[in-house]
Parts: sequence; structure tokens; C-alpha cells
Amino acid sequence: MIDFGRVQKELQECSKDFEASGIKVSPKADNLARLIGTIPGPIGTPYEGGTFQIDITLPDAYPFQPPKMQFATKVWHPNISSQSGAICLDILKDQWSPALTLKTALLSIQALLSAPEPDDPQDAVVAQQYLKDYQTFVGTARYWTETFAKTSALGVEEKVQRLVEMGFLESLVRTTLDAVGGDENLALEKLCSA
Repeated sequence: MIDFGRVQKELQECSKDFEASGIKVSPKADNLARLIGTIPGPIGTPYEGGTFQIDITLPDAYPFQPPKMQFATKVWHPNISSQSGAICLDILKDQWSPALTLKTALLSIQALLSAPEPDDPQDAVVAQQYLKDYQTFVGTARYWTETFAKTSALGVEEKVQRLVEMGFLESLVRTTLDAVGGDENLALEKLCSA
């Protein structure tokens, strides 16, 4: 059985130092077993300036089993599937320890963005590009960050407008978009299930 008391503490811990770390974890709908994590792209990488959403599902045995995490935001990286968002990271598999938290897992994913391991890829095509044509890899990763991980103020207003046109209250739309890090599809899902 999931230790929801611990999950609540972990969510509070992330909220407490959000200003410093930029890392946020919040529930999807009202279910503490389904969460959405947000990490900023590391400075000095092609992911800089992007905000990346990560779907988190807690198994029944959490924290004794690792959380299932995958990128909801499309990202071009050797250790992350460009198709499914699956992440190749040891602490999300056999190196997990109950001493780790959702925040430490998200920090590890953020570190992975800074230091790809192309010799142990999740996405062979990206890894091949990283090894054979690094400049093209950097350009592609930057383009994907610009396209999928950056939300401009105008983009947010357009999303709000589209959701309000579907009949949802503007204040509720803004709160929901904020809770899911600006992901319009997740916001719509959450609004429809409310």
C-alpha cells in the first residue's frame, strides 16, 4: 500500500523550495498515486529555458518500489525515448532505494539532461546522432526545447481562451493550467474529470 503520508510530505518539500530548485510535483486530479513533475532545463544545455513535464505513477509498494516516470514533454535526448518519453535511468529501475524521494528522482533526471549517456541509450537514433554529429544533436535538442518545452505568455492566453470557449470558467482554467504546468491536454483532462 502506498504511504500517502510520505507522499504528502514529499509534495510539501518540493513546494517549500520551488523558488530555488524550480522542481514541482503536484497531483493529477485528486489522486496522489498519479502525479505530474516539472523540472527546468539545466543551464548551459540545449534544454535551458525549457520546462519539462514528467508523468509520475506511484506503484502500490511505493516507496519500496521506484515510481514510474516518463516525460510528458517531448524531448530529444539519448536516454529518453523521443516517441514515448520513457527514461533510461538506473534509480528508476534496479538502483532505487526507499531513502530516495520524488524530488531526488527528478533531480537525477535533470542531471541526466546535463550529462547524457549515449552508450546506454533509450533512443538509439538520438544516441547515434549525439555520437556522430554532436552539433546537429545540439541543434535538434534546442529546437525540440523551443517547440515543446517553452510556453510563452501568449501561448498561455491562447490556451486559456480555447478552454474558456469550451465552457469552463476562466478562473478554474487558469488554476488548472497552472497545476499541470501549462499542458493544455492535461488541463482539459483534469477539467473534464472534475
